[in-house]
Amino acid sequence: MQWEPVQDCHVLLYPEGMVKLNDSAAEILKRVDGQRSVNEIIAELQASFPSASELDADVLAFIGEAHEQHWIRFR
Repeated sequence: MQWEPVQDCHVLLYPEGMVKLNDSAAEILKRVDGQRSVNEIIAELQASFPSASELDADVLAFIGEAHEQHWIRFR
């Protein structure tokens, strides 16, 4: 994942192309480091964005989609 100034957003680059990430997706993926659990990621996001309620379902849905797209791997 990297910031792409031309696109004005974070992107995932892979051999077949590029995926533009919205701000929420980028905030989640910034925290996916192989060290934090999904629950820890959700807790960090909730602390960083206290006005956003009930992040659990959205984060879980995105992580599931990211896994299906092979953007992340589960151990």
